[in-house]
Amino acid sequence: MAGRPGLLVGLAIVIASMLLLFTVPSSYFVEATFVSTSCMIGAAYAQRAPRAKHPRLGPVALGLVSAAILYSIFYGGAWLVSTYHPFGISSASEASIYSLISSPANPVYLQAAVLLFDSAGYESYFRGVLQRRLRPRFGVMAAPVVASLDAVLHVATLNPLWVGATFVTDLLWGVTYHYGGTQASFTSHFVWDIAIFILRPVR
Repeated sequence: MAGRPGLLVGLAIVIASMLLLFTVPSSYFVEATFVSTSCMIGAAYAQRAPRAKHPRLGPVALGLVSAAILYSIFYGGAWLVSTYHPFGISSASEASIYSLISSPANPVYLQAAVLLFDSAGYESYFRGVLQRRLRPRFGVMAAPVVASLDAVLHVATLNPLWVGATFVTDLLWGVTYHYGGTQASFTSHFVWDIAIFILRPVR
Protein backbone atom coordinates (compact mmCIF):
# COMPACT_ATOMS: atom_id res chain seq x y z
CA MET A 1 0.00 0.00 0.00
CA ALA A 2 2.22 2.76 -1.28
CA GLY A 3 -0.51 5.26 -2.22
CA ARG A 4 -2.36 7.83 -0.16
CA PRO A 5 -4.65 5.26 1.60
CA GLY A 6 -1.58 3.28 2.61
CA LEU A 7 0.10 6.46 3.83
CA LEU A 8 -2.89 7.31 6.03
CA VAL A 9 -3.14 3.77 7.41
CA GLY A 10 0.57 3.74 8.20
CA LEU A 11 0.36 7.16 9.84
CA ALA A 12 -2.56 6.04 12.01
CA ILE A 13 -0.64 2.93 13.12
CA VAL A 14 2.48 4.94 13.92
CA ILE A 15 0.51 7.53 15.89
CA ALA A 16 -1.33 4.83 17.86
CA SER A 17 1.94 3.04 18.67
CA MET A 18 3.55 6.30 19.84
CA LEU A 19 0.61 7.19 22.07
CA LEU A 20 0.86 3.70 23.55
CA LEU A 21 4.59 4.23 24.07
CA PHE A 22 4.03 7.49 25.94
CA THR A 23 1.23 6.20 28.16
CA VAL A 24 2.35 2.72 29.23
CA PRO A 25 3.95 2.38 32.69
CA SER A 26 7.62 3.35 32.57
CA SER A 27 8.63 -0.23 33.40
CA TYR A 28 7.38 -1.23 29.92
CA PHE A 29 8.96 1.69 28.06
CA VAL A 30 11.75 -0.37 26.46
CA GLU A 31 9.37 -3.04 25.17
CA ALA A 32 6.94 -0.39 23.93
CA THR A 33 9.80 1.40 22.15
CA PHE A 34 10.61 -1.72 20.16
CA VAL A 35 6.92 -2.07 19.24
CA SER A 36 6.55 1.58 18.18
CA THR A 37 9.77 1.76 16.18
CA SER A 38 8.96 -1.56 14.50
CA CYS A 39 5.66 -0.01 13.40
CA MET A 40 7.60 2.94 11.96
CA ILE A 41 10.00 0.68 10.08
CA GLY A 42 7.11 -1.44 8.77
CA ALA A 43 5.18 1.65 7.65
CA ALA A 44 8.30 3.00 5.93
CA TYR A 45 8.82 -0.31 4.15
CA ALA A 46 5.19 -0.33 2.99
CA GLN A 47 5.65 3.20 1.63
CA ARG A 48 8.81 2.14 -0.19
CA ALA A 49 11.06 4.51 1.69
CA PRO A 50 14.63 4.62 0.34
CA ARG A 51 16.61 1.56 1.36
CA ALA A 52 19.93 1.68 3.18
CA LYS A 53 22.99 1.96 0.96
CA HIS A 54 26.67 1.50 1.59
CA PRO A 55 27.96 4.25 3.91
CA ARG A 56 29.21 7.31 2.05
CA LEU A 57 31.73 9.69 3.56
CA GLY A 58 29.85 12.90 2.84
CA PRO A 59 26.50 12.01 4.48
CA VAL A 60 28.21 10.29 7.42
CA ALA A 61 30.46 13.31 8.01
CA LEU A 62 27.44 15.63 7.84
CA GLY A 63 25.64 13.40 10.33
CA LEU A 64 28.57 13.52 12.75
CA VAL A 65 28.75 17.32 12.54
CA SER A 66 24.98 17.53 13.03
CA ALA A 67 25.17 15.27 16.10
CA ALA A 68 27.96 17.41 17.59
CA ILE A 69 25.95 20.61 17.04
CA LEU A 70 22.87 19.05 18.61
CA TYR A 71 24.84 17.80 21.61
CA SER A 72 26.22 21.31 22.11
CA ILE A 73 22.70 22.74 22.00
CA PHE A 74 21.55 20.29 24.66
CA TYR A 75 24.62 20.96 26.79
CA GLY A 76 23.73 24.65 26.80
CA GLY A 77 20.07 23.85 27.33
CA ALA A 78 20.82 21.70 30.36
CA TRP A 79 22.80 24.56 31.90
CA LEU A 80 19.92 26.94 31.18
CA VAL A 81 17.36 24.64 32.81
CA SER A 82 19.47 23.96 35.90
CA THR A 83 20.35 27.64 36.34
CA TYR A 84 17.17 29.52 35.47
CA HIS A 85 14.35 26.92 35.54
CA PRO A 86 12.47 28.51 32.61
CA PHE A 87 8.68 28.07 32.78
CA GLY A 88 9.16 26.16 36.03
CA ILE A 89 11.07 23.35 34.31
CA SER A 90 13.71 21.71 36.49
CA SER A 91 16.43 19.12 36.03
CA ALA A 92 13.96 16.54 37.35
CA SER A 93 12.22 16.77 33.97
CA GLU A 94 15.49 15.81 32.28
CA ALA A 95 16.17 12.98 34.71
CA SER A 96 12.76 11.45 34.07
CA ILE A 97 13.58 11.19 30.35
CA TYR A 98 17.07 9.76 30.80
CA SER A 99 15.90 7.18 33.31
CA LEU A 100 13.56 5.55 30.82
CA ILE A 101 16.50 4.22 28.81
CA SER A 102 19.70 4.67 30.81
CA SER A 103 18.38 2.98 33.92
CA PRO A 104 20.86 0.68 35.71
CA ALA A 105 18.22 -2.03 35.23
CA ASN A 106 18.88 -1.91 31.47
CA PRO A 107 22.26 -3.36 30.42
CA VAL A 108 24.30 -1.27 28.00
CA TYR A 109 23.70 -3.63 25.08
CA LEU A 110 19.94 -3.29 25.57
CA GLN A 111 20.22 0.50 25.76
CA ALA A 112 22.22 0.51 22.51
CA ALA A 113 19.67 -1.76 20.82
CA VAL A 114 16.79 0.50 21.88
CA LEU A 115 18.62 3.56 20.55
CA LEU A 116 19.44 1.79 17.28
CA PHE A 117 15.78 0.91 16.73
CA ASP A 118 14.78 4.43 17.79
CA SER A 119 17.09 5.99 15.21
CA ALA A 120 16.14 3.56 12.44
CA GLY A 121 12.42 3.88 13.11
CA TYR A 122 12.19 7.65 13.36
CA GLU A 123 14.52 8.37 10.45
CA SER A 124 12.98 5.80 8.11
CA TYR A 125 9.46 7.05 8.79
CA PHE A 126 9.51 10.71 9.82
CA ARG A 127 12.21 11.64 7.34
CA GLY A 128 12.12 8.82 4.78
CA VAL A 129 8.33 8.90 4.40
CA LEU A 130 6.72 12.07 5.79
CA GLN A 131 9.41 14.63 5.02
CA ARG A 132 10.18 13.01 1.67
CA ARG A 133 6.50 13.38 0.73
CA LEU A 134 6.38 17.03 1.81
CA ARG A 135 9.74 18.15 0.44
CA PRO A 136 8.66 18.69 -3.21
CA ARG A 137 6.06 21.18 -2.01
CA PHE A 138 7.70 22.77 1.02
CA GLY A 139 11.42 22.29 0.44
CA VAL A 140 13.49 22.66 3.61
CA MET A 141 10.39 23.96 5.42
CA ALA A 142 9.12 20.37 5.47
CA ALA A 143 11.56 19.87 8.36
CA PRO A 144 9.70 22.09 10.89
CA VAL A 145 6.34 20.71 9.70
CA VAL A 146 7.39 17.13 10.51
CA ALA A 147 9.13 18.25 13.71
CA SER A 148 5.91 19.94 14.84
CA LEU A 149 3.90 16.76 14.26
CA ASP A 150 6.33 14.68 16.32
CA ALA A 151 6.39 17.31 19.08
CA VAL A 152 2.59 17.40 19.24
CA LEU A 153 2.51 13.62 19.66
CA HIS A 154 4.98 13.97 22.54
CA VAL A 155 2.46 16.14 24.41
CA ALA A 156 1.07 12.78 25.59
CA THR A 157 4.18 12.46 27.80
CA LEU A 158 2.95 15.47 29.84
CA ASN A 159 6.58 16.58 29.97
CA PRO A 160 7.04 20.03 28.37
CA LEU A 161 10.81 19.61 28.24
CA TRP A 162 10.43 16.43 26.21
CA VAL A 163 8.06 18.17 23.81
CA GLY A 164 10.48 21.06 23.27
CA ALA A 165 13.48 18.75 22.97
CA THR A 166 11.64 16.66 20.38
CA PHE A 167 10.97 19.70 18.22
CA VAL A 168 14.61 20.84 18.39
CA THR A 169 16.07 17.40 17.60
CA ASP A 170 13.59 16.67 14.83
CA LEU A 171 14.15 20.09 13.30
CA LEU A 172 17.91 19.59 13.11
CA TRP A 173 17.55 16.02 11.84
CA GLY A 174 15.07 17.26 9.25
CA VAL A 175 17.51 19.89 8.00
CA THR A 176 20.28 17.27 8.03
CA TYR A 177 18.05 14.95 5.98
CA HIS A 178 17.22 17.72 3.51
CA TYR A 179 20.87 18.30 2.69
CA GLY A 180 22.34 14.83 3.24
CA GLY A 181 19.59 12.23 3.00
CA THR A 182 18.55 9.46 5.37
CA GLN A 183 22.11 8.26 5.87
CA ALA A 184 23.11 11.64 7.28
CA SER A 185 20.06 12.03 9.52
CA PHE A 186 20.35 8.45 10.80
CA THR A 187 24.03 8.96 11.64
CA SER A 188 23.21 12.16 13.50
CA HIS A 189 20.29 10.57 15.35
CA PHE A 190 22.12 7.41 16.41
CA VAL A 191 25.40 9.10 17.39
CA TRP A 192 23.54 11.76 19.38
CA ASP A 193 21.41 9.11 21.10
CA ILE A 194 24.49 7.12 22.14
CA ALA A 195 26.29 10.26 23.35
CA ILE A 196 23.35 11.77 25.26
CA PHE A 197 22.00 8.58 26.84
CA ILE A 198 25.07 6.36 27.34
CA LEU A 199 28.46 8.03 26.86
CA ARG A 200 28.01 11.44 28.47
CA PRO A 201 24.50 12.48 29.47
CA VAL A 202 24.08 16.22 30.04
CA ARG A 203 22.23 16.84 33.32
